[in-house]
Amino acid sequence: MDDNRIDPRHNATRDTLRVIGPLLIAIGGIFTIVAFVDFFAAFGRPFSQPHLFWCFFVGMPFLAIGTALTRFGYMGKVMRYMSQEMAPPAKDTFNYMADGTQEGIKKVVGAIGQGLRESGLGGGSQATMVRCYKCNALAPADAKFCAQCGHSLGKTKACPDCQELNDPDAKFCDNCGRPIT
Repeated sequence: MDDNRIDPRHNATRDTLRVIGPLLIAIGGIFTIVAFVDFFAAFGRPFSQPHLFWCFFVGMPFLAIGTALTRFGYMGKVMRYMSQEMAPPAKDTFNYMADGTQEGIKKVVGAIGQGLRESGLGGGSQATMVRCYKCNALAPADAKFCAQCGHSLGKTKACPDCQELNDPDAKFCDNCGRPIT
């Protein structure tokens, strides 16, 4: 367990809740049992009334408070157990759904792309355009030179180390990061 907690008294508080909670449950249980025994015993005695039924009204709050404190004391342990129980089936379910829906998602994405291209919103002229490295003007993707400044649009500068083609004005290689002279 990590000891770098927000509250340095966390462990002591948790241990206190784990002791006080069950103790209050036991006290509340005793009071409640005494009240019920007295109540039902009064039925066995003719013309008798329960005299200790007030213990029920003392015992029930003790039971409720003790149960709440015990839950807080063991909450971390219960949550860790639940996460260990739920994580593997959740992972399996996710993987099953991903495998089972992969083709459908590809079809939907393709249809969306086709629709955007046909409407001119996302795939029309912008998708087939590139920016000039020198003047930042838009040019068709198949153009070799910029219509504004005449600068080359293709990656023509080879890296001396890895031979990767880079932008004409690149000072460092896109692939290996070494300086291009």
